Amino acid sequence: MESRSVEQTIKYAFFNHLSEVEKKFSLYEVIEKLTNILKNVLSIHHAEYYQYNEKLNYLTPVNKLDLPSKSLPHSFIYGEVYQAEGISLIPIMQKDRLIGIVELTDLNENLSYKELTEIAKACSTFYSYCMNLVHVTQNDQKYEELYRITEKFHSLMDKDDVLVELISTLQAMYTEFIFYLFLSHDNENHRDLPIKELGFDYQEDNELAMEAYVTGKVKTLSQDNIKQTTVYCPLKGKQGVYGVLQVVANNDIELSKENKDFIVMLANTAGTALENAQLYDQSKRLIKDLQLINETSHRLNKSLRLTDTMTYMSSRIMESFDADEVGFFYLNQDGTIQIFPGSTEFFDSEDLHMYLDYIREKLEKDLEGLFIGDISTILEDAKYLSIMAVPMVQSDSLKGCALVMHKNPYHFSFDMFKLLQSLIHHSTLALTNSLLREELETLVKTDHLTQLYSRSYMNSCIEKSIKIDRQGTFLLIDIDNFKKVNDTFGHQIGDEILIQVANIINNNIREHDIGARWGGEELAVYLPLVELEAGIAIAERIVSRVRENTNPSITVSCGVSYWNADHEYTFDQLFKQADKALYDAKSKGKNQVIVQSDME
Repeated sequence: MESRSVEQTIKYAFFNHLSEVEKKFSLYEVIEKLTNILKNVLSIHHAEYYQYNEKLNYLTPVNKLDLPSKSLPHSFIYGEVYQAEGISLIPIMQKDRLIGIVELTDLNENLSYKELTEIAKACSTFYSYCMNLVHVTQNDQKYEELYRITEKFHSLMDKDDVLVELISTLQAMYTEFIFYLFLSHDNENHRDLPIKELGFDYQEDNELAMEAYVTGKVKTLSQDNIKQTTVYCPLKGKQGVYGVLQVVANNDIELSKENKDFIVMLANTAGTALENAQLYDQSKRLIKDLQLINETSHRLNKSLRLTDTMTYMSSRIMESFDADEVGFFYLNQDGTIQIFPGSTEFFDSEDLHMYLDYIREKLEKDLEGLFIGDISTILEDAKYLSIMAVPMVQSDSLKGCALVMHKNPYHFSFDMFKLLQSLIHHSTLALTNSLLREELETLVKTDHLTQLYSRSYMNSCIEKSIKIDRQGTFLLIDIDNFKKVNDTFGHQIGDEILIQVANIINNNIREHDIGARWGGEELAVYLPLVELEAGIAIAERIVSRVRENTNPSITVSCGVSYWNADHEYTFDQLFKQADKALYDAKSKGKNQVIVQSDME
């Protein structure tokens, strides 16, 4: 075989491989094909690829891990072909950097240095092109996995389930790395997870893990003496840090910035999921606490609604104490003040703040309450002079206050004050639980991200409407190319897009219409007592407003279905018709409204 034909044959073999195979393969497949082509064309038995470690200046086998690592010959010139004693070293270059070496032995033909140099160039070109494809493939696979695991996380309501999914996903994606979880000692783990206890000791890895946990920032430790790199990624939610993911790269395996950033992204996603699971656990505990409340003979404990409870309380106090104004305020977790329903109109006025600021300051220092016969000696412009303020205390913490006022000084007796204290003391638990119950009901029927109703709540409303109303229109809306939005801009922008579309929906429907998050990027609207033509107009308006008012600009597709009392309908039929219409809108180019009647 002539030397020129050998060179051409190798190039043709590389070209044919790239044109024939599916362009999705791994680093190991690239190396295997490269070495096999060289062995076949050159008629040799030995062609091995070694990865070059620039930092330590030695070669590591890739496909055959049983081979020992080796150093480059002293006479090797960087980037040039090396020939000595029946061995030829073919350098694989990328952008003037030495990436690896192909070791050839037992060449049947005495190829010249120039010919081997041309072969080296062909190998480098083939390797570079394939690795670009590998890089693209790996990126696609990573973000497909991120999208999958994010959806999976949102469906998990157990903290251990989240941690198992995180570790199993990372171990499957990065087999060359070792993963551990640093968790606090109060974590109850019943799964086979690689967990280390997070604590204040003097071991270097625990110290860095604690630093990542406290600061919420990623920490990296490189130890050249043992050829190890360790990264500590906090599992961070919006309200706190819930643990630390430890990533260990041994034997000087490179942990690239790209892989590190992706692992940090997964850790943040897991942190948010852990936070959601914890909030869910807290909600379950609150519900359980509410179920344990003993019934009493008082009306307060019989009233289920906060408004009913507070209105009853206010009317009873007004009647029993002959008060001019009665109100209740509650301290939110962020320190702001919430006025309870049932309070008199004065508690909505600006004049209230003069009293409230003084009373709050006093109650936070002394939880016994305030009994003031004439507050004008303290607040010169006071309109109401007789004041009784009784704190609502739970677990030695100020939760709120009942404030009773009269224009005349010394209107209330001390006995009235003691009676009010007793009344508030025995009703605080009922009032607090009524508030928590309504907050929990809101959480159950509302989607946390979009603040639209949940799918289950909408289902029940539609089923009820079909039984009692004359007609109704149902819109099923899907964000077009939502995965592309997430891949292009990131999941945070994807969430912002969902919020923008939800706001547009809310701004274009009536107060008693129902907007809901149907699932993922699908949203829905139910319009009770709305005929089909009006429903179509609303759908068209929503599609148009989304196209014009979102940033980054996106479009939506919409399927519309309709029912009336002249025919027997079920919720499933209404949904299937809208779903079919939505599918048709997608297949016809998206960014449009398709109505069930258009398809029939």
